Amino acid sequence: MNSQAKLLDKLCANIAPGKLEWIGLRSERRGEVVVVDQVEAVVGLGLVGDHRMKKTPGSARQVTLISSEYIQQICHHTGHASIDPRLLRRNLVISGMNMNLLRYQRLQIGDVILETSALCHPCSRMDEALGAGGTAAMFGYGGLCAKVIQGGLMRMGDAVLRLPQVGDQVRLFP
Repeated sequence: MNSQAKLLDKLCANIAPGKLEWIGLRSERRGEVVVVDQVEAVVGLGLVGDHRMKKTPGSARQVTLISSEYIQQICHHTGHASIDPRLLRRNLVISGMNMNLLRYQRLQIGDVILETSALCHPCSRMDEALGAGGTAAMFGYGGLCAKVIQGGLMRMGDAVLRLPQVGDQVRLFP
């Protein structure tokens, strides 16, 4: 493990578990987001029922995550009292964890293990969804992309656990 990976691993060592608060799926690009109580994840593909399963196998953007704390920050910047997660078009909303520390980490949610990677930047459609300035309000708060490392079932209310690093698994600033 390189020195950057060791530092990040040390910072994350005592991170408290979070909670899976919300699950949303889109059967097609630009499609309506359907909220579900549970979802099956398939290794190398993504979430059953989500359009990303039809995309490039092995992609690092099989699942998208955002934190409820980030959503609160977006509310602050847009003046909204609350924001329905469907508007943000992410798959999972988690709470109770510092999302800034979760990049390039492995997370277990239910039976599923995800490996987070790139930042999930907002698209210009956020101005439509949140009003003028919505895209700018989300900048830095769009969440993370992840790929499925171990498949299985995730349910709303499941604990979100950060798993310890193994070898050189963590890459900082690729």
